[in-house]
Amino acid sequence: MQVVEESAAKASGAGLTERQSAVLESALNLLVDGGEKAVTTAGVARAANCSKESLYKWFGDRDGLLSAMIGYQAGKVRTVEVRAESLTVEGLRRHLSAFALDLLDVLSGDVSLALNRLAIGQTVRGERRGGAASGGATLGRLLEERGRRQIGRRATTLLEAGRKAGLLAFDDADEAYGTLYGLIVTDAHLRMLLGEDPRAMKKEFAGRAERAVTSFLTLYGVGAMADA
Repeated sequence: MQVVEESAAKASGAGLTERQSAVLESALNLLVDGGEKAVTTAGVARAANCSKESLYKWFGDRDGLLSAMIGYQAGKVRTVEVRAESLTVEGLRRHLSAFALDLLDVLSGDVSLALNRLAIGQTVRGERRGGAASGGATLGRLLEERGRRQIGRRATTLLEAGRKAGLLAFDDADEAYGTLYGLIVTDAHLRMLLGEDPRAMKKEFAGRAERAVTSFLTLYGVGAMADA
């Protein structure tokens, strides 16, 4: 149990060695190519050319491995830790735009789409059988806890710094982040999940990210920030 808890702490990618990161990349590629059934400790060990003992030591059981995979993927959406006293109008807009573009890039990737489609499919199959599918429920929970919430916590830290610096005004940071997320993603993720080619949509991402940040700052920006 202790190893699984430690793996959750590593899930954001912080503290991972280069070797552990490579193993998680191999596991994610297995998931894309073969679905969740392909992600076994034996299969990952073969693909990553490491021992099962190392996998258990690093990530714990299979749920721990899935948690680390999802957290590692979520960690590809970058946010920066900034001090409120050093945050400028230009700096905050730049950080928000980088976050928006990273979020779109990660959500449109084969790995994220495979994870979401798998969780949705397993949940639907479980409901048709009259109960929740344990695998789908677990994967869906991990996607929420280690994926979206992890990204949200880091982005909210940036928004709080903006508020402390007097650049943003909001009552609830989680609500403000929900607005930012919705402005960035809109219906793009749903369209990709339903089969629209992400490669064709990528051409829109830079403009979409900038428009989302502009709209967010119109709603929550203070003074010059609202006009930035």
